[in-house]
Amino acid sequence: MQDSVKPIVILMADDDPDDREMTRKALDKNRLANDLYEVTDGEELLDFLHHRGKYAPPALSPAPGLILLDLNMPKKDGREALAEIKADPLLRRIPVVVMTTSKAERDILKTYDLGSSSFISKPVTLGGLIDVVRVLGEYWFQIVLLPGGPDGR
Repeated sequence: MQDSVKPIVILMADDDPDDREMTRKALDKNRLANDLYEVTDGEELLDFLHHRGKYAPPALSPAPGLILLDLNMPKKDGREALAEIKADPLLRRIPVVVMTTSKAERDILKTYDLGSSSFISKPVTLGGLIDVVRVLGEYWFQIVLLPGGPDGR
């Protein structure tokens, strides 16, 4: 069960700096005190999760309680990263919310087939994103019981 005193870590994987900034602002506007870590592609996401490279010190890459995942990123896209996360016994319990600009049925079906927890089409305005993050925060941080152990997984 999740610890109600300590907010969970959010890990956002998105290559668009404007989308990352809007998400940070939406979290702030909704007064979500969760620590937010950011990576810019699927390879960096997996390095973070496995504490490799620049994320080798565990203090730089705490175990996330929730991953916000864009699909269209360079190097390794979100679909490939999602498949690897859900195939790994140490990572597969981490909820992954796909937040992407796509509304394509094939993307929705593929990500659910790969094990995503939710699929959200990213709003294009800050106001729309603030509303989505408010609901996301209520659902994932107040209603849902997340798995958690000594390492947060």
